[in-house]
Amino acid sequence: MLYLTLVVAFIASILLTPLVKRLAFRIGAVDRPNYRKVHARIMPRLGGLAIFGSFLIAYLFLQPKDPVSAAFESSLIPIEIAIIIGAFLIIVTGVLDDMLEITAKAKMLGQLAAAGVVVIGGGLEISFINLPFGGVLDFGYFSIPLTIIWIVGITNAINLIDGLDGLAAGVSTVALLTLTAMAFIMGDVFVMSTAAILAASSIGFLFYNFHPAKIFMGDTGALFLGFMISVLALMGFKNVTVVALIIPIIMLGVPISDTFFAIVRRVREKKSISEADKSHLHHCLLNIGFSHSQTVLIIYGISALFGLAALLFSQATLWGGILLIGVMLLAIELFVEVVGLAGKNYRPLINLVRMIGK
Repeated sequence: MLYLTLVVAFIASILLTPLVKRLAFRIGAVDRPNYRKVHARIMPRLGGLAIFGSFLIAYLFLQPKDPVSAAFESSLIPIEIAIIIGAFLIIVTGVLDDMLEITAKAKMLGQLAAAGVVVIGGGLEISFINLPFGGVLDFGYFSIPLTIIWIVGITNAINLIDGLDGLAAGVSTVALLTLTAMAFIMGDVFVMSTAAILAASSIGFLFYNFHPAKIFMGDTGALFLGFMISVLALMGFKNVTVVALIIPIIMLGVPISDTFFAIVRRVREKKSISEADKSHLHHCLLNIGFSHSQTVLIIYGISALFGLAALLFSQATLWGGILLIGVMLLAIELFVEVVGLAGKNYRPLINLVRMIGK
């Protein structure tokens, strides 16, 4: 049944995207070139509506159910329904932004509303974690705001990397496939099915979105994919251990790292952390000399490595996991310094190696 559902999602995405493209031009949901944009012509940017539509068709066709668990005992509505309501709020927020370019505060309000439905309505929250060397860290009153911050943070991280043809859709697909594999290993049928359906919808959309793109996903797609990935990641690792919380962070290494170092870069340059610039990961790779397609494929590869690292981490011993994280952090820092992701003059590790070499 799941295989048939994935085919439905894939075909629906391929069929819906041209219709959404026409709709985008008709209602004025287009992306015009400017100094920050890579494209040089007006592009429709409502593509996320096709991803959502194909996902919704397949989701309702399969109707996956999450088994009753302690994590959702406090839910006001079933988590499956809460996810759809939250996704709808995100889609409305994205469509309004793609059409009218609403303010950052209005976008944030829509994201908070969507996250609130899932956390407060659906009962999805991390209230405590078991520490690796014994003991429990209880979040108490902070459990709901911390969970909402996670959802909103990942939602925006996916949105920030949406700067090249096929980039956000491809990175999201890699993350969703990783989620599918890990949910399969853990026996979580709901997360596995939902992530797989969303991945199939994204792959169908990539036929129109990979370079040279015929349509952009816009904030409609980037916010929707980010929201769904953040929620599914929490659901997939709700056994509240430190390891369980680290796995989705590793899996989403590309958007999280790009967002983190964007903040570092702007703080170092004494700019507002919300100020847009042209120094994100994809900009850095383009500046080095890689082509548009090469840059996207390189980031796909990096995303896949993070996904593999997450799978390895989930099966590693405690000390093996610590070693893996240490190696990853070292590799990330070196890569960031080489490509200039945190700023041109940010090279503490390279300078340290040079000092030792002397």
